[in-house]
Amino acid sequence: MAGGVGSRFWPLSRNAKPKQFLDILGTGRTFIQQTFDRFAAIIPVENIMVVTSVAYKDIVLEQLPEIDESQVLLEPLRRNTAPCIAYANYKILERNSNAVMVVAPSDHLVLNEKQFHNTILQGLAFAEANKSLITIGIKPTRPETGYGYIQINSGVSAPEAGIRKVKTFTEKPNLDMAKIFLKSGEFFWNSGIFIWSLTTILDSFRDLLPEVSSLFADGIGLYNSSKEEGFIRDIYSECRSVSIDYGIMEKADNVYVIMAEFGWSDLGTWGSLFINSKRDKLGNSVTGANVMNYGIKNCLVRVPDEKLVVLQGLSDCIVVESDGILLVCRMDDEQEIKSFVSDILIEKGEQFT
Repeated sequence: MAGGVGSRFWPLSRNAKPKQFLDILGTGRTFIQQTFDRFAAIIPVENIMVVTSVAYKDIVLEQLPEIDESQVLLEPLRRNTAPCIAYANYKILERNSNAVMVVAPSDHLVLNEKQFHNTILQGLAFAEANKSLITIGIKPTRPETGYGYIQINSGVSAPEAGIRKVKTFTEKPNLDMAKIFLKSGEFFWNSGIFIWSLTTILDSFRDLLPEVSSLFADGIGLYNSSKEEGFIRDIYSECRSVSIDYGIMEKADNVYVIMAEFGWSDLGTWGSLFINSKRDKLGNSVTGANVMNYGIKNCLVRVPDEKLVVLQGLSDCIVVESDGILLVCRMDDEQEIKSFVSDILIEKGEQFT
């Protein structure tokens, strides 16, 4: 899934080129390229599909020259993750009705790829043998308030080690609740990575999101043909915006979680990047060849090499400059950046978002 805007990474992530197409980590590969590399090691390249906005077709094909244009599914409107997945379901159905699927965001960090591969392969095997919806839960290392949580049902386990029935899904908690979650040992971070058989997820859509299911089912026979683009354009204007978590995962009774540890972060905010970055002796993570530091502490600084930036006395702040736009924000208030972008769109126009 590669259609998001990544507004919490503003001003580096913008509508014209959101974070999945950026090399924010400085590795030489963008997020979507790293995600592709990760899956191409265990899945045939011809079986990898990218669902993205029509606006990003060219950049996807530019950054992933290994895939064919037919593997890029173009959404004319943003409708959240359930329609995105429904589109892929019926596209795959035309090719292989017995398929087993992995659904993954294109912009996450994975440090231990070997363990990641083992987890995915375990999930594929379980999904092929059981009529189940699988999500990957990450063992929490801190009381994180920026992630959703999955509570396991400790009394119901699958025969396979490390797989448990899901009890509840919980949205982003406040700090006190996150501390309780961490202490209980029953809660895992929701990675947003899902595994299931095509037949299982199609049945789940029919039962729990019938209005979305029927829209996409009307296109059977049109997918992978010249009529697909027009059909998708027409139904997206009718399709409601709904997440797969709310529409299916929170309501289904056959949801399991694989409890995993593979150095995961969704890198959804500057703060999460700061946590995963190397820092100097004063706790600063600084990128920029001409940054002059006078006593700043615990700050994330990302500025272009050609900019001379002088910083004095800042503590626990985010400082980012991109294309003439400067953000200075307290680290504790980073969740407000999304609101800033909304305000900017209203007050200043699209050219700044």
